[in-house]
Amino acid sequence: MSFVARRGLSTLIPPKVASPSAIGAAPDAVRMKRVVNFYEKLPRGPAPEIKATGLLGRYQAKHFGKNATNKPIIHAIGLLLVVGYPLTYYFHLRHHKNNAH
Repeated sequence: MSFVARRGLSTLIPPKVASPSAIGAAPDAVRMKRVVNFYEKLPRGPAPEIKATGLLGRYQAKHFGKNATNKPIIHAIGLLLVVGYPLTYYFHLRHHKNNAH
């Protein structure tokens, strides 16, 4: 087996955990048992769903989650109208107030 092929295989298996020389040896069998015990204790199944917190998190869970809606587009347009007109008034329209002589 070439060095490149061995190097490619060695990245898939952690070193000194499941090497072929360690499987049959008694001291390494204890090490393998520890590795197996570690993996047995890991949780199985899907991860529990994370509860949305905060205003933005609840909004995102409601409108972008499993039941996605088109309401965020309508909300964005409404926000632009609510914020845009006062900005337009402040920066432009207030200069034209009562100037019709």
